[in-house]
Amino acid sequence: MSQQIFINLPVKDLQQSMSFYTAIGFNNNPQFTDDKAACMVVSDTIFVMLLTHERFSDFTSKEIADTKKTVAVLNALSVTSPEALNELVNKAIEAGGNEYAEQKDYGFMQQRCFEDLDGHNWEITYMDMSQFPK
Repeated sequence: MSQQIFINLPVKDLQQSMSFYTAIGFNNNPQFTDDKAACMVVSDTIFVMLLTHERFSDFTSKEIADTKKTVAVLNALSVTSPEALNELVNKAIEAGGNEYAEQKDYGFMQQRCFEDLDGHNWEITYMDMSQFPK
């Protein structure tokens, strides 16, 4: 079995968050979804677990960060083309997300950033390693 990553995000409204992530192209895995958590599939090895604050608190004794005010983590996700980069971020904006930084072009890498409905930050990047400076 391949190594997998599960990004666990506390969310205030599970249904709204599921709708947001569905709108940007993630698929729901109903096998790991109930009224307190939803598994959103990014790829065969990447999953975003949306957890109500109540459910998230089952895994930690720490206070849940208000990610509308503070940054706890920057989730970086690569895509396969500049078109896929723009499509994903544009869908996030249309679904109610916020583009929190200007697009960056480093020549070999392009990046756009958005935050979801709860303020969780995503950095979407496309890299063309053939253009990487020698």
